Amino acid sequence: MDALKANAARVEITPDRDISLAGEVGWFRPGKYVDSPLYARALVLASGDTKLCFISLDVTIVTEAVSARIREAIARDQGIPPEAVMVHATQVHAAPALGVFMFDRDFPPVTDELEWLAGGVRAYEDYAVDKILTAVREAAADLQPARLRAGSGIEGRIQFNRRAITDDGTARMPGPSWPQPLGPTYIRYLEGPTDPEVGVLCVQSLSARPIALILHHTGHPVNVFPQAVISADWPGAWAEEVERLFPGCVALVANGCCGNINPWNPFDPDYRPDHRRMGRMLAEVTRRVLEHSDLDESSELNVVGTRLPIPIRAVETETLRKAQQVLEENPQPVWNESRAYRGYEGGSPVSPGTKVVDSEWIQSASIISVDLQRRRERDLSYEIQLMRLGSTALVGLAGEPFVEGQLQIKMASPAATTLVAHCCNMYCGYLPIPDAFQRGGHEVETRYWTKLVPEALGMVVGETGRLLDRAFVRRS
Repeated sequence: MDALKANAARVEITPDRDISLAGEVGWFRPGKYVDSPLYARALVLASGDTKLCFISLDVTIVTEAVSARIREAIARDQGIPPEAVMVHATQVHAAPALGVFMFDRDFPPVTDELEWLAGGVRAYEDYAVDKILTAVREAAADLQPARLRAGSGIEGRIQFNRRAITDDGTARMPGPSWPQPLGPTYIRYLEGPTDPEVGVLCVQSLSARPIALILHHTGHPVNVFPQAVISADWPGAWAEEVERLFPGCVALVANGCCGNINPWNPFDPDYRPDHRRMGRMLAEVTRRVLEHSDLDESSELNVVGTRLPIPIRAVETETLRKAQQVLEENPQPVWNESRAYRGYEGGSPVSPGTKVVDSEWIQSASIISVDLQRRRERDLSYEIQLMRLGSTALVGLAGEPFVEGQLQIKMASPAATTLVAHCCNMYCGYLPIPDAFQRGGHEVETRYWTKLVPEALGMVVGETGRLLDRAFVRRS
């Protein structure tokens, strides 16, 4: 069997100029200060003729166009095939995005000064891509003999299903504080589960020194959000805590399928978002997992993937008509500087004078974008990517699947350890469970961030299971 070699590197990608942070629709939100730096972290592994690269980015979104730009450059520079490169956005909401993801490519372009409204800012994309490629070059330049160690622990106190079912059976997203003196009495139950697993894959030297750690946990990084502050949130805090525990190690977070998972505890009136506390808690579980895990007898590397055609939703006739009317009356964005931000219960209002685009205009543009894409291509080509790292599966899914899909994938997986990362290689919005469509909520409304049919999640789960069976011999 060919010997395993590996190395990892991190390069800072904190914006070097005023860039509007992504994660909030229609709000011009340049960072006022840096709470924690943003990084691109890259891991390169090699065995024989096989080379793989996993990249974890402290950004909100990475689009297919930007991922392709990164993967093609790595193929030219390092000889790693594009399909063997996984580009993962941890989806921090206190960071910029990489690429245009709010409007369809056929939607009338916004002016240069409003490019942030469509998602990404080209100047930051160019800056960040250069830094990302630097991280990959540094990782690939000094591969060393390595072994694998994997395991998982549980931390169930810091993530919650964010879809609260109310008296009338509809869903709403509770926030981190109680607005009523008797608590959130409108909540009858939370719609679904969480995934409390803390997964750890350690790539270590022959002398047992950690070279890199792939860290898996599941939840929206929205502790710092909606403040106009640059931060890597809990994924960054976790990575930095682990890197302090193991000097010289690079910690790459693989944030799981958190389309319906938030760190806000809806039942604790004293809860306050604290990404650093989360980082410390997850780092302690990481340390214990490494103490109790055994070396992996396998060092096999492999990658398999597919493009799954998933139908795009047809926009409801009346919904489309109203959206068209709004944009006919207002071809350019409508500003509403007095609107207060109430993205979650207890949310702070926007500072006076903050630039906010009217929500009706944004929603109309998003609805039109769904229709434009469906007219051009009835199916979205959804990428599923699977890396086999010894006895561990690293699954890369696009968009924001609900956590139920991730749990199904893990429970059916033949791998000893299965780590799932969402927001990989492309963005296509939410993939909810079918029942959620009957209960409403922003994750299921027909928008550009929810444009796939209700069957999409089940299709992805089924195809991922088939890829896992191809890559692994099923355990007895």
